Amino acid sequence: MKKLLYILTTLFTISISAQIDKMEPPFWFEGMNKSEIQILFYGKNIAQNSVSVSNNVVITNVTKTENPNYLFVTIDTKNVVAQTLKFQFKNGKKSFSKDFEIQKRKENSANRKSFDASDVMYLLMPDRFANGDESNDSSSKLQEKGNRSLPGGRHGGDIQGIIDHLDYIQELGATAIWSTPLCEDNDKGYSYHTYGQSDVYQIDARYGTNEDYKRLAAEMHKRDMKLIKDYVTNHWGAEHWMFKDIPTYDWFHQFPGYAQSNYRMTTQFDSNASKRDAKYCMDGWFVPSMPDLNQSNPLVLNYLIQNAIWWIEYADLDGLRVDTYSYNDKDGIAKWTKAITDEYPYFNIVGEVWMHDQAQMSYWQKDSPIAKIQSYNSYLPSVMDFTLHDAFGNVFNENNAGWNDGVIKFYDNFTNDFLYANPNNLLIFLENHDTGRFNQIYQNDIKKYQLGITLLATTRGIPQLYYGSEIGMAGDKGKGDADIRQDFPGGWKGDANNAFTNSGRTEIQKQFFDFTKKLLNWRKNKEVIHSGKLTHYIPENNVYVYFRHNDTESVMVVLNNSLDNQKIKLNRFQENLKGFTSGNDILTGKTIDLKEELSVEGKSSLILELK
Repeated sequence: MKKLLYILTTLFTISISAQIDKMEPPFWFEGMNKSEIQILFYGKNIAQNSVSVSNNVVITNVTKTENPNYLFVTIDTKNVVAQTLKFQFKNGKKSFSKDFEIQKRKENSANRKSFDASDVMYLLMPDRFANGDESNDSSSKLQEKGNRSLPGGRHGGDIQGIIDHLDYIQELGATAIWSTPLCEDNDKGYSYHTYGQSDVYQIDARYGTNEDYKRLAAEMHKRDMKLIKDYVTNHWGAEHWMFKDIPTYDWFHQFPGYAQSNYRMTTQFDSNASKRDAKYCMDGWFVPSMPDLNQSNPLVLNYLIQNAIWWIEYADLDGLRVDTYSYNDKDGIAKWTKAITDEYPYFNIVGEVWMHDQAQMSYWQKDSPIAKIQSYNSYLPSVMDFTLHDAFGNVFNENNAGWNDGVIKFYDNFTNDFLYANPNNLLIFLENHDTGRFNQIYQNDIKKYQLGITLLATTRGIPQLYYGSEIGMAGDKGKGDADIRQDFPGGWKGDANNAFTNSGRTEIQKQFFDFTKKLLNWRKNKEVIHSGKLTHYIPENNVYVYFRHNDTESVMVVLNNSLDNQKIKLNRFQENLKGFTSGNDILTGKTIDLKEELSVEGKSSLILELK
């Protein structure tokens, strides 16, 4: 009897010791530039085991931390073809195994084409866009349940809802989608924005599955559209499984525990900044519910690099947008960015650098002439053009031009393009999910919207449109974030207004949509807009004139921001008009003679393809 009890006890102990709760990444790929892969094994006292692997694969390093529930095992997958490896764990007489798959890589994966200035990016918040699968509005495994009656609650939008309306986005003329994060966010409330992630290898069950996300990319690629993942390197959520059982004390920044960021990103490059201020910018937490990741810890940095590459490869992504880029450890985030672009040489990554000075934003772009002064290179291909956004927020209410008022703000913004390594690779936008709604600021004045979207679609950079702007959606940020993140009308069964269809749109929604559709679809095939030179002229009488031109094409854009009709003398534009006698107005289809004067109505624009 004692012997039987001993055997049963031993078997029970072995089964307990054999428990691996997490293995990350869950698999890897053959033929990767990053061939050394560090696998995280997590389970009760896993570090007490020795580890080996099958098929003559070399283990190059085993790292243990002060937490015995973690074991980091590095293997070299160079020249390892697609197959299933078996990891053997042994602790005395007890042993168990775990399979790890090396999967076949998509052909020519490394050379994938990313987003660029030929694209128009459509930013959407999945929870607020469309509910394609009502069965996943809540999950038994996640705390917050669906509640559409709560403005800041989960409303049920999901990946299927995006797939269901890809034709709508394509019809509009957008060629890429940036969705706010889709990985699991298990916060008790306010989890719909998904920036406080609790598992970065798992799509939130209320949005769908990992396979659904992969299917979204595949459906988009059938339409020659691109999928951009919103990636967060700076922080996770307090519900992240690793924060509940920290691998190593310095996995997160600790003071000890919580300390608030000072949000002063200038301390990252300010040669006069105190070390304390710089530390509290980089290491301070964004908010108490978002533990700040320590990218200077090699284990953390490698984990984030592998996770990003895994998603790109697994889901077949076309780009990344990185949240709060300039709050990261500046050296760590540069290594992260370079590792990804080394793996994918033509891959574009745009970082959120929410600053209000071109030199300061330029600092964070790859090969910046500003950062070069300090021998720093972020390797980040693109940054978000917040100074242009600032101008969009008030210009069209400034009817009377002054030295600093009106469209001169646009002109002044572009005069600083010399500060950027690549101004054509800036993300430009009227608004996004964190800012005031453009149509709220301008009280749904369609003329002002048309002026804004005209500039957005014809100047240098990569245009980004926020969901719903194209149908006149507004929202007051003063009432809270939920008001600028309202549900798209028609995305839920029973919605009285379905703006996804022409017949379901109101008359004003049709005016917004039809103008946007015409402009963006014209832009699709206009190389002169994608990569042509920008030449602009000092505004007069609140009228801004600029040209996009290359060796074969020239486009003249006129923005009349005054209330009055204007007659524009054309002789001052002869360096760009020489040889052209007329222009086709792409907005009206009319041919306009280019003689001595050009008439432009108040609060209106012209886009002339020169002939």
